[in-house]
Amino acid sequence: MSAAVVQSPPRRWRRIAPFSIALAALVVIAFVSIGVGRYPLSPGEVLGVLWSGLHDATEGTAGAIVWQIRLPRIGVAALVGAALSVAGAAFQHLFRNPLVAPDTLGVSAGAALGAVLAIVFGARLVAIEAAAFAGGLGAVGIVMLVAHRLPARDPLVTLILTGVVVASLLGAGISLAKTIADPYNELPAITFWLMGSFASSTYRELVAIVIPVVLACGALLALAWRIDLLALAEDEARALGVRTTALRLVVIASATLATAAAVAVSGIIGWVGLIVPHMARLIVGPAFARLLPLAAVLGAGLMLAIDSVARASLAVEVPPGILTAVIGTPAFIALLARARRDLF
Repeated sequence: MSAAVVQSPPRRWRRIAPFSIALAALVVIAFVSIGVGRYPLSPGEVLGVLWSGLHDATEGTAGAIVWQIRLPRIGVAALVGAALSVAGAAFQHLFRNPLVAPDTLGVSAGAALGAVLAIVFGARLVAIEAAAFAGGLGAVGIVMLVAHRLPARDPLVTLILTGVVVASLLGAGISLAKTIADPYNELPAITFWLMGSFASSTYRELVAIVIPVVLACGALLALAWRIDLLALAEDEARALGVRTTALRLVVIASATLATAAAVAVSGIIGWVGLIVPHMARLIVGPAFARLLPLAAVLGAGLMLAIDSVARASLAVEVPPGILTAVIGTPAFIALLARARRDLF
């Protein structure tokens, strides 16, 4: 056996190394995020609170802040980042286009309209989140129905264009609702919801988003090798035993479920689902079984980092949607510069 072979790392380790490093980075970011905020905690204090919290989660001010406020917020932010990244990776793989985002089919616009209408009618937080979730699913359902009725040579292109048109119509509905909203109470609430926030995150939101995100990720991961075959021509994929139409519906339903759940608990947060899958693809390649887990971990880490900066940068908390746009714009320009290359 040659020295080069002995020194080279095992092939299996090369495959899991990016995910392991990203997961370790996520744990570090989460630990740092626990101590960040208007009530800062040192690493030693964080460890002490976490250890003592196993026995009494409300012991002292620091314990109450960590266990009742920051941990559920960290969990929700991580799951939102993972959900948007997974949905973005699924849509980009399905449409064979690295510039597709989770809201391409109008799920974010539908969720926003549902939440805005709920706010206008004076609904409470739970009803607002439920309306946002239902609006997101309903918007994609309308897009699918309309696209199915339209004759087209390329069904995927028709689906994207239908999503853009429906999202524009839903955006007009949001503008109309903002026009008739109470400018002193309802309009500020609508504005802040549309910018995205994790300030009101609780364990209830954490439980609400865990179930749909786990279901969506599980379905996509279980079908990973079949999803890879969607990159082939339609006839070739069917010759290999893939029911392409049914598989596309499952991918769209799973990605929509994850996106709608994320938007329902956090509001509109852009760019994450567009940029993170591209980053993951550059690291591990287009194989969906490796791309999906890495995108989820990178998205969770990025969202946690952004939320930590949002809480600590200014005296007033900056909506994470603003920071993702600030970061996403130069990243998107770099993405456009590489768009001429075939990333799939």
